[in-house]
Amino acid sequence: MMPAAEASPLAQRVLRRLSDAGFASGQELATELGVTRSAIWKAVHVLEDAGVRIEAVSNRGYRLADGICALDGAEILVRLPAGARARLVRCDVAWSLPSTNAALLAGAEPPPGQAFVLLAEQQTAGRGRRGREWIAPLGGALCLSLAWTFAELPRDLAALSLVVGTCALRALSARGTRGLALKWPNDLVAADRKLGGILIEMRAESAGPVVVVIGIGLNVVLGATTREQVAASGTEAVDIAQVGGSTDRNALAAALIAQLLDALPQFASEGLAPFGAAWREADALRGRQVTVSLGEDRHAGIARGIDTAGALLVETPAGLRRFIAGEVTVRAQQ
Repeated sequence: MMPAAEASPLAQRVLRRLSDAGFASGQELATELGVTRSAIWKAVHVLEDAGVRIEAVSNRGYRLADGICALDGAEILVRLPAGARARLVRCDVAWSLPSTNAALLAGAEPPPGQAFVLLAEQQTAGRGRRGREWIAPLGGALCLSLAWTFAELPRDLAALSLVVGTCALRALSARGTRGLALKWPNDLVAADRKLGGILIEMRAESAGPVVVVIGIGLNVVLGATTREQVAASGTEAVDIAQVGGSTDRNALAAALIAQLLDALPQFASEGLAPFGAAWREADALRGRQVTVSLGEDRHAGIARGIDTAGALLVETPAGLRRFIAGEVTVRAQQ
């Protein structure tokens, strides 16, 4: 499913140890982890250089900043309801990967009706739609991919990102985050700022099973430096720490996985229909002036929601247009 596991680097072990509440001195960490204090000092700096915010206090030691914790596959599994655990074959946490989606796409496929999940503390080549870079600081974002095999091609496969969006919205709402909306076709937003994104890729033959890999990236605790990096790329980001709700990434991962594993069998048999009302209620574009870009073509109009297949409807001067793909921007009100 993924490259053979290597021994956890010291930086990962330090991050996991510091996820326990309270301060830990350099000597305590060195003794527990079987290394020198100098090695601990270097590991802490590796984490800080990767964007992890660590408090260091004389005579007390080190502590992770509020809202940051290490990912733990065993803890995620414990938090899953029994029905979700029965559908989940594996839940792995990697320290560093180019892309969780790419790793799952390159591996074996799960049996139909079951899933593999892969998370990474850091991605060196994380991607959004259209190949854009996904900036995710170590410890402050959730990078999760889930591989699922449909026994046969679902009729509304093109609308799967909308279904995943409703799952993410439900998972975050259950963990206390409010004021979220969904931007067609694959973004979670809060007050028009991007909280997360969805990237779906698939592997299929002309007939038979269809393997989909669902990638979800969530901003949990970005920090000012990362928000500036994202802004420089042309996107205004927001994180859960800003809008409210749990920043426990293991709890968030479990909530997302549970929602997805409940929704995917229903989507396979019933398509978008059971999820359409929830998506329309959270629609961030409906009634707003938008521009849909398709290559060099631009189509301006008023967003009128989605149709039964998940296509975006836009009222243009030439009439109601239906879009199954495109880049959507909200136009400033005149």
